[in-house]
Parts: sequence; structure tokens; C-alpha cells
Amino acid sequence: MTIETSRRGLLLAGAATLALPHVAKAQAAYKSEYKLTVVGNRPIPLSEGAFQWADMVTQRSGGRITVKVYPGSQLVGGDQTRELVAMRQGVVDFGVFSTINISPQIREMNLFSLPFLLNDHKGFDAIINGPVGEELFRTLSSRDVVPVAWGENGFREISNSRRAIREPGDMRGMKIRFAAGAIFSEIFTALGANPVQMSFADLQPALSTGAVDGQENPINLYLAFRMDTLAQRHLTIWNYVADAGVFVVSKQVMDSFAPADRQLVQECARDAAKAQIEASRKGIGVDADRSSLDELARRNVTVTTLSDAEKQAFARATRPVYDKWAQTVGADLVRRAEAAIRGARA
Repeated sequence: MTIETSRRGLLLAGAATLALPHVAKAQAAYKSEYKLTVVGNRPIPLSEGAFQWADMVTQRSGGRITVKVYPGSQLVGGDQTRELVAMRQGVVDFGVFSTINISPQIREMNLFSLPFLLNDHKGFDAIINGPVGEELFRTLSSRDVVPVAWGENGFREISNSRRAIREPGDMRGMKIRFAAGAIFSEIFTALGANPVQMSFADLQPALSTGAVDGQENPINLYLAFRMDTLAQRHLTIWNYVADAGVFVVSKQVMDSFAPADRQLVQECARDAAKAQIEASRKGIGVDADRSSLDELARRNVTVTTLSDAEKQAFARATRPVYDKWAQTVGADLVRRAEAAIRGARA
């Protein structure tokens, strides 16, 4: 009995000793820090969502997965259009991307930038919560990244230092900054403006010096960065395109996590994305909350809200751009998106 017990103990001890390198190897697979990139910084909702995601993952994992946010696209030298490439190269582990910034690499993401396709949040929700959103996630998954949640940066409005914009002719000759994507250059050219591509990091100096006359961004960003103090006294609400947010993880990193941790990362992303969407819509008239619009009035910003008829004039002027880029995005994908949007408005 004693000999057999001792022999069994030795065998168990030996097995444990042999298993130790595998345990150590599994533990070593987790980095001491995971880098998360996002354009901009707090307090804009897109960036706030990134910080919330990082905090949730770090806290809920008990520190086993420590995520640090690098705002302002600083991991790619401020060039937000390189975030996806950097993730595929292993420089970035997590990201909250704007679909505008990744659309130069993933043509299907230009769907959100087709002029006057979406118009309102019902249409936007129909896309991200339906089959079209699922297909876009499958497309992303084929690029060595794992999309885990849809977020929102917001509908993009246009501001400028010169005059109110109510019809396409009002934009003639204006130098308008856009972030990325040839489609934006073509949209503003069709409206008679002079488009200028520029990173967000360079935007504020360009506005303050008058290097550009105007820019297009969600209202929440306009307010957060005090663009009214950068000569942007005229703001037109036209909802010409929407900017979705995408919460993504490097495929290599996601594959390195245990199944339970993959689920944790995804659940945290969904919770942060939900809060991000709510924040991006705060104060702009959704659910009767007009606090952001009231703040614009307090700052003496001239706000021009286009009627549906006035928007149609801009839509007609940019229709050739829409038709051209619908082919780039994928004609069938665009048709299904249009059908989903019509269904949401019915």
C-alpha cells in the first residue's frame, strides 16, 4: 500500500513537473499591455468609447488583459488612415476605427459615405443591426482583424467661416477639409467646393490660420473642440453621410486569448459601443434631448437646418458621385442597404 501510494505520488509529481512549461507558456502568451488606437481624444464619444472598452476589459479580466488607449492615432504618427494597416502589421492590438478612415483600404465601408443614403438614425441602425452590417463584418474578418461591435461617431455636418450654407451654390469656392477617402473629394468637388485632405491633428491649426474655410464632423466633435472659437461660426445640419465606429481586435491577438477571454472582450466591446452610440446622439434632438443644439445657440453659432427639400438639392448635385461609388462599394450590397433603409422608414 505504501509503496503503491508513493509510486502514484511520484507519477503525479512528474506529470505536474512536465506540465509546468506548458502552463508557463500559456501565461506568457498574454502581453503585459495591449495597445488600443483611436482617432481624437476625450471627450468625443468615439474616443470615450475606446477608453471605456479598455477600462472594462482591464477591470473585468482582473488585470490579466491590460489595455491602454493611445488616442490621437499617435501609434501611427497622427495619420488615422493607417490604423488598420498598423493592426495588420502587429503594431496595434485593439482599435476603435471610424469607417471613414478604413474605407480607403476596405472599399465596402464607403457605403456609409454615399451622399444622402442614410439621412437619419433609423436608417443607420437598420444597416449596422441587420444583414448588411453582418456582411461588412465578414469583409473585415477577411483582413486579419476581428470586428466585435458596431459603434457610432455620428452624422457629419458642415461648418465654415464665411457664410450660411443652404444650397449647393453657397459652397462654391470654399476650401473644405475632409479626413480621408476619394469619395469625399468628389462630393465636395461636385458641390463646387475645393476639398483638402488633412488629418485631424492638423485640422485645428488649419482652421485657426484660415488655411481652410470649413470642415465636416459630427456636432459632438464640433462642440468638444470649440470649433466656434476657430472662426467656424456657421454650421449646417444636413446629415449628408454617417460615420460608423467599429470595435476591432487583431486576429493574432484574439486567437491568443482563451475562449472565455474572447467572450469577455466582445461583451465589453458591446457594452462600450452601446454607451458610445447613446453619447454620439446626445443633445441633437433624439428623444427630445436638444442640449447640444441649445449649447450651439449659447455660443452664438449660426445654425442652418436643411429641410428635406433642401437636402434633395444637394442629393441631386452629388448623385453622379453616389452612382459611381455604388459600383465601387458593390451594387448588390448598396441595393440591399437601400431596401433595409426604406424598410426602417416605413
